[in-house]
Amino acid sequence: MFEKVNPSHPDKVADRIAGALVDMAYKLEENPKIAVEVLLGHGQCVIMTEASVLLDSDEVVKAVNRIAGATLQVKLYQSAQDVFLAGNQSEGLRCGDNGIFKGMPVTAEQKKLTKLVADIYEKFPYDGKYILAGDKLIVCQSNATNQQLEKFAPGAVINPLGPWTGGPDVDCGATNRKLGSDMADSVTGGGLHGKDLSKADVSVNIYAFLKAQETGKPVEFFCAIGDSEIDGKPYSEIVEIARAFIKERGGFEKFAEWGLVR
Repeated sequence: MFEKVNPSHPDKVADRIAGALVDMAYKLEENPKIAVEVLLGHGQCVIMTEASVLLDSDEVVKAVNRIAGATLQVKLYQSAQDVFLAGNQSEGLRCGDNGIFKGMPVTAEQKKLTKLVADIYEKFPYDGKYILAGDKLIVCQSNATNQQLEKFAPGAVINPLGPWTGGPDVDCGATNRKLGSDMADSVTGGGLHGKDLSKADVSVNIYAFLKAQETGKPVEFFCAIGDSEIDGKPYSEIVEIARAFIKERGGFEKFAEWGLVR
């Protein structure tokens, strides 16, 4: 059983905005410390950041308008990073979070649904949400007719409530609310989006996912704030593996579009 949402789902829009702000932070510092939360819907977008850098508010608004449209009113609240959290990283990259993390190989069912969602999104780049459970497929795709969608997914349950427009005027979106879509069976604690690479929620989750794909077996890790080693590797090496992964995806904003499973 697997749920996948496309990049225009309100929760994914929130993730993408958060990712865009993390990208901004990395343009200001080589290793910034930042955490971003985004809540949007019904004409409003509220953003809270805790960071080692001060983002340009005009650039933040431009990013929101580019990703979510020009109709949202943006409220931005920026705070400095907590002094104790900042001190944890003062002498080099160390684990910036407590947590447990799991990596799971992506299944054939998950690959099948992800490809279907991407194919439909290429034709209909609007809010969509899909569930595949055995032989049953549920398709909720806005701004497309049932007849159009049946060509992609014959026999599926399509838009059970009828045609709909979707987007943040229909539903609210929040950062890290679609981790099942992003991580499939790898979901444990901690969100992937709106955080810098020092956060274990980002780097250790990515590392665990990649190791599971490489070995074909489940893996599990745990860590505490301040740990300098995970899985026999220096934490700085875990960060560099995650940095290369994010770079290959095109940055934090692009990573947020589909998450780990794409």
